[in-house]
Amino acid sequence: MYRDIPEDLRALIEPIVQDFGFELVDVALHRGRSPWHVRITLDTPQGDGRVSIERCAEVSREVGTALDAADWAPCAYQLEVSSPGLDRVLAREVDFVRAQGVEVSIETRRPLEGRRRFRGELLRFEAGVARVRVDGREYPVPFAEVAKAHSIYRFTPADFDDRGSREKANRRGRG
Repeated sequence: MYRDIPEDLRALIEPIVQDFGFELVDVALHRGRSPWHVRITLDTPQGDGRVSIERCAEVSREVGTALDAADWAPCAYQLEVSSPGLDRVLAREVDFVRAQGVEVSIETRRPLEGRRRFRGELLRFEAGVARVRVDGREYPVPFAEVAKAHSIYRFTPADFDDRGSREKANRRGRG
């Protein structure tokens, strides 16, 4: 979750991400035996996930340089920069607002109404509370209790329609 990013790490990364015109969505930090793993998720201000691989690589180079210059990690680390993807992480309140009406998976820090996992439609997000319909029942999930959350992308036959892929390629002049 965005709020769980160590402050020193966020202070190094977020200004670089913003300089590239993106928003910092999340930083997943896995410490332990060397190398540590640092996974940065960024998005456009519109929240559309349209961050190219090339732009992720540019951000990665700048962030890596800043982390090395700050001598941030006491050991070797692997850095990964990516866009949210199809099953996008919901790490900030704005991510929940943007995901209203979408199927989501939420895991809470502690049990709420006897459960920690909620998978269903995010009906609305207001006043810091996600309202999720699971098996026909609505559950309030306070943002402060969310440990992990992501949207669920539902593939359709159109996602696998070869004709549609050829038509897109033709429009781009590759076909």
